[in-house]
Amino acid sequence: MQIDPMPLGKESKIMHDFRNNNDELMKHFSYVYAPETYANRVNDLKKRSFQRNELVQALHTLNSNWDAPIETIQNVNRLQDENSTVVIGGQQAGVFTGPMYTIHKVISILQLAKQQEEELGVPVIPVFWIAGEDHDFEEMNHLYMPSKASMKKMKVRQRVLDKKSISDITIQETDMNQWLEQVFQTLPETVYTKDLYEIAASMLKQCQSYVDFFARFIFYLFPNEGLVLVDSGHQLVRTIESTYFTQLIEKQSDISSGVADSLMELKNQGYSIALDAEPSDAHLFYHHHGERILLMRNEDGDWIGKQNEVKFSTDEILEIASHHPENLSNNVVTRPVMQELLFPTLAFIGGPGEIAYWSALKPAFDAVGLDMPPVVPRLSFTWVDRYLAKLVRKYNLSLEQAIQSGIRKEKEGWLFAQPHYQVHDETNRMKSLIKEVHQPFREIAGELGVDMEQLAEKNLSYLEQHIDFMERKIKQRIKKNHETELTEFDQIEMHFHPMNGLQERVWNPLYWINAYGPDIVAKLANERCSVEHGHYIVHL
Repeated sequence: MQIDPMPLGKESKIMHDFRNNNDELMKHFSYVYAPETYANRVNDLKKRSFQRNELVQALHTLNSNWDAPIETIQNVNRLQDENSTVVIGGQQAGVFTGPMYTIHKVISILQLAKQQEEELGVPVIPVFWIAGEDHDFEEMNHLYMPSKASMKKMKVRQRVLDKKSISDITIQETDMNQWLEQVFQTLPETVYTKDLYEIAASMLKQCQSYVDFFARFIFYLFPNEGLVLVDSGHQLVRTIESTYFTQLIEKQSDISSGVADSLMELKNQGYSIALDAEPSDAHLFYHHHGERILLMRNEDGDWIGKQNEVKFSTDEILEIASHHPENLSNNVVTRPVMQELLFPTLAFIGGPGEIAYWSALKPAFDAVGLDMPPVVPRLSFTWVDRYLAKLVRKYNLSLEQAIQSGIRKEKEGWLFAQPHYQVHDETNRMKSLIKEVHQPFREIAGELGVDMEQLAEKNLSYLEQHIDFMERKIKQRIKKNHETELTEFDQIEMHFHPMNGLQERVWNPLYWINAYGPDIVAKLANERCSVEHGHYIVHL
């Protein structure tokens, strides 16, 4: 395995300014990166208190239920140390982890936690926040697998019509087993395929929910790294969050108005942020009859469902927070604040989209008397096997260009350079000659009447269509003669710039695990990579 840094030339304005510590942008964060940032953060955390015992008990139960490795349980115990901190990041519970950026985020968390523990001399525990409270089943119920020269979407057949938290969705065993077989049928047979299938099938038998399957597969990929998992949708976590929900409710006005103003200011500075926020937003969900209902505040100060499904006074919603916190959950604005209230966070690891919307959240942290933790971009990778690297060299292509913008133009240029493919000029010349030769017929027809003139024009059109037909057939035959080469161009595009984006946003790690074994992921996790570089190429 060889890893080379490669800058991504097409970063958003906000990520470019973030990496360069732009003053106007960084005023929206509590910490600007500097050599002393993490040491300062440790000192700041010492001034706060956390429900460490309750958190450790909950994490013990959750991780033990997923048969976590001993290294994970040991790290859970280390959270009882008043000096311990965490590096945290999270994602939805995608099938087989979802897109590859999920495991890249895990790797980022592991690496930063290890580096900072060595430098600071305090326990730094890697924590992955599984967003089990999210309810977008359609976003996590599928994966993409390579099929010839295109990516094939493979979706679990189970239907979930309600807006139910992922943690609460029970896996339908028959649907999932059928899906598993279909997925493995698309994989090329390797020395790892049989064992991998049996392990996955065995995991499914032990899982009730998609969060369970996600957690067990993560531990399979990272068996000795001490990674601690937390399911944000679990009732044990919600119980700890009870007093924190109270704080969020009491400070709702400050949170909502502050975030809305911050977002407007950032947009006026030219930043594009995928976040909507209004002063009337409550930034909490209420769980009603198995569905998550987004809450808002009306003119009377009541807490109402966005479609008027429910209605509570402030006293009533506070009562729910105190006695039934399992009926509440966070949205994209309050989740980061809840995360900060639960964990002594040394740093938050986020992707470009997360960092963008976090830039608007400082007022939410300020409202509850907290500093936003240092925000760190996750590591980004493109995986390259020897076969694809050979194809890139064969056609004298730039790997960097293939990753950043694809090679469709290069494919077209290669095809145009083949003998006889540029037959279009000859087509136009023949059409011109035919039109010239045909002119006397049209003149004679025109003298015989309008209907004959129209017939002559149609006759010329038919002749031109036959010429176009021959041009298409010639090009089709040339393409067929070079089918192998064109398929190789498509494979390069599919691997490095699938669906007009980065590999990590489409591909699932299952393909690479099947090809190189499960150790390939943990091996990458142990390669030192700096977040100063935006992207890395992993040569396998």
